[in-house]
Amino acid sequence: MSRLYISMYHYTRDLIHSRYPKIKGMDCTAFQRQLAFMQHNFRIVTMEQVMDAVEGKADLPENALLLTFDDGYSDNFTCALPILEEFGMQGSFFIPAKTFVEHQLLDVNKLHYILACANIHELVMDVTQEMDFYRGREFDYAPTDELFNQYAVANRFDGKETIFVKRMLQTVLPEKLRNIISSNLFEKYVGITEEQLAYELYMTEDQIRCMKKHGMFIGVHGYDHYWLGNLSPTKMREDISKALDVMDEFIDRKRWVMNYPYGNFNEDVLGFIEEKGACIGLTTEVRVVDIGQDSALKLPRLDCNDFPPKSENYKKMSRRAVSGMLDSATAAL
Repeated sequence: MSRLYISMYHYTRDLIHSRYPKIKGMDCTAFQRQLAFMQHNFRIVTMEQVMDAVEGKADLPENALLLTFDDGYSDNFTCALPILEEFGMQGSFFIPAKTFVEHQLLDVNKLHYILACANIHELVMDVTQEMDFYRGREFDYAPTDELFNQYAVANRFDGKETIFVKRMLQTVLPEKLRNIISSNLFEKYVGITEEQLAYELYMTEDQIRCMKKHGMFIGVHGYDHYWLGNLSPTKMREDISKALDVMDEFIDRKRWVMNYPYGNFNEDVLGFIEEKGACIGLTTEVRVVDIGQDSALKLPRLDCNDFPPKSENYKKMSRRAVSGMLDSATAAL
């Protein structure tokens, strides 16, 4: 049995000078400092080494640490890649295929930018008004007060109001209505069109290809960034199959890695990706991996904010999940 730390990143950018400095991400300077700390205190491993370890072909070194990046943002290419190369480290990048095929803004990112621009109390009022307006017209869902009491539960990164907005616009409301409300709020708060942001936000196919040529690992993050465990089995299979087809150039279809959007999956998802050749699945459960004890398709991860210079939470993580940290929402979800 060996321990493996996995750090999860999303946005990596010069936050202070960016157009949206309140977006939750890792500043480039902090990222450089963090990698320097990790280089001194851990042995950074590649995804290929981890794949060999979970298959029993090799052991990992002591204090092994894997770097993972979710969602395929262009700042991973412009900021993270040069710094990773400076330190001689591999990053593993997980890209929702829709981002570079259709150049459409994912719902998750609409919400990130709305939250970065809006006052949360005003935003809760807006979401509530939208829900009250559409209820009973074309869509049916529980009363707003009932939904707030059920879903407005703070986690280690967000207050209860933010969690309420996220849950309503990520998974609770009907998908068509989530799209309508998110687009309405995006237009009100963000200040540019969804199309403009989509072309700015995500890596292009050529950038992904360049990353792979530079030794980075490319993995699968669904096609449409759905909560896969909440989909019907048919729709879940369609989404993953579509992602595999699009990502075919960048992955080994017989031995690939799945990163579950929002950390959400169920037994149907696990069975289908195993059937399709996945050898590792990455979750958002918060603890250190025990190779040989944890299921290879359900590996937990820590957030980048669990390491210096952000915090020293990584020291608290053990085989058993840390109380209060099992919510799949992370700093950038």
